[in-house]
Amino acid sequence: MNPNRLSLATALVLTTSLAPLAGAAQEQLSLYNWGDYINPAVLEKFTEETGIEVTLDSYGSNEEMLAKIQAGATGYDIVFPSVHMHDIMFQLGLLAKTDIGSAPGFENIDPQFVRAATDPNAEYCLPYAWGNVGIVYNKDLAGDIKGWEDFFALGKEGKKITLLDDLRETIGIGLIMTGKSVNSTDPAEVEAAADYVISHLDGVTAFTYDSVPQVISGDVAAAHWYVGANLNVSENPDTIGYIIPEEGATMYQEDICVLASAPHKENAVKFMEFYLRPEIAALNVEQQMNGTPNVAAQEMIPDEIASNETIYPAQDVMDKLQIFEDLGRDLQLYNSEWTRIKTAQ
Repeated sequence: MNPNRLSLATALVLTTSLAPLAGAAQEQLSLYNWGDYINPAVLEKFTEETGIEVTLDSYGSNEEMLAKIQAGATGYDIVFPSVHMHDIMFQLGLLAKTDIGSAPGFENIDPQFVRAATDPNAEYCLPYAWGNVGIVYNKDLAGDIKGWEDFFALGKEGKKITLLDDLRETIGIGLIMTGKSVNSTDPAEVEAAADYVISHLDGVTAFTYDSVPQVISGDVAAAHWYVGANLNVSENPDTIGYIIPEEGATMYQEDICVLASAPHKENAVKFMEFYLRPEIAALNVEQQMNGTPNVAAQEMIPDEIASNETIYPAQDVMDKLQIFEDLGRDLQLYNSEWTRIKTAQ
């Protein structure tokens, strides 16, 4: 869910060879990840050290990734599911046991990020990265906005805004604004949340992931987007800003998981062990601008990232962030309301 979590997250699958030693490499590793949700320098360094050629395909959502794997896509070794999708994939028997939780260096991982209910001892997957989902805004058009109320007020004023094309993230705003859990399975609460969103669609020009360029250009005043927008903020500090809404927001966490069908399991585990190294996790954060569960890595992160309170929020802000859980069959409640929202736009 990122800067870069979705800056390339289109419905298209991209394949990129990131191995400078590809001609000489005898071993391979195939990653399937969100957009450009990993620093290419991390993959290049892995290849330099191991001689393992790395290829990368990208997806735009957990559901897209799961559908492709379930449809029989073969050749992928590692995926990066959100925590609730980690649980779903475990239950479907799609994940390989790696015992990464017993590997040297796992003591660097903050225990609060071992979140998957199905994997309490990290026997399968490694916590990878986390962040929040808030608002990126054009400073001239949006002014000094503080939260969701201000965001939707822009639409009421006739200015353009966008929401994420994600049923749980967008309905999640409605649940937050009606004081409910983003994991509610109460039909009345989910319906009321959808009603909130529908009543605030003024100015919403699209449900999309491709919002940040529009905010920078001024075509859109503000957009529902990920903390990774800080990368764009750092490049356009006078033009755009990013906030965690004062009313609360969602947070995400992705894990590194090896597929049960992985053709190169040993190489996949080598990559997980490589990523446990603090300097590698820190290298990823330098380009991704999101949180790392690796405590030792945090001391190596540039100060402008470590001190950015939208990336590493204060505890009282963290307490207002909610993370999605697997809802099982109750997800159908959200599917139905999402259809209603989309048709009301």
